[in-house]
Amino acid sequence: MLAKKLQFLIGLCALLIGVHIVNIFLSYSLNQYGILPRRVDQLWGIFTAPFLHGSIYHLISNLFGLCIFSAFCFVRSLHRYIFSSLIIISLTGLSTWLFARNAIHIGASGWVFGLWSLCIATAWFERRLLNIVVACLVLIFYGGVIYGVLPTNPNISFEAHFFGVIAGVFCAYLNAKNKIK
Repeated sequence: MLAKKLQFLIGLCALLIGVHIVNIFLSYSLNQYGILPRRVDQLWGIFTAPFLHGSIYHLISNLFGLCIFSAFCFVRSLHRYIFSSLIIISLTGLSTWLFARNAIHIGASGWVFGLWSLCIATAWFERRLLNIVVACLVLIFYGGVIYGVLPTNPNISFEAHFFGVIAGVFCAYLNAKNKIK
C-alpha cells in the first residue's frame, strides 16, 4: 500500500512538473487559466489554478509543501487523501473566486495550506494518538507556515492560503463526522 501512495505522489509531482514545462514553452500563457475572481466565464479556473505556477521557484516551493503534507496525510488512506484534496481544492478555489482581490490566482499553495491545516485539525476532531503525533510534528517543524496567510506581498495570493487553511479544517471535520477511511 505504501508503494501505491508513493506512486500516486510521484505521478502527481510529475503532472505538476509536466504542466510547468509546457507552460514555460508557451511563455507562461497557461497562467491565464488561473482563478479570475467573480468572472463566471473563468469559474473552471478553480480546478486548473493549482496546476499552474508563475516560476520554477513557485513550483518547487509548492512541490516541497505538497510532498511533505501529502506524506503526513498518507498516514491515513489514499482514498481519504484524494477525497480531502478534492474538497480542499474545490472550497479554496471557490472561496478565492468569490472573495479574493481582482487578480489571476495560480499555484498549488491553497491546496498545500489546506493539507497543512488538515494535518493539524484532524488531531482535534479525531483525537487519536497517531493524529496528535502528526499534528505536533507539523506544528513543530512547519508551524511558521501560518504566516503565509498574511498579506505580505501583492504578488502572492494570501487569499488562497487563507481559504486553504479554512478548507483543510472543514475537511478534517467532514472526515471525522462521516468517518471517511
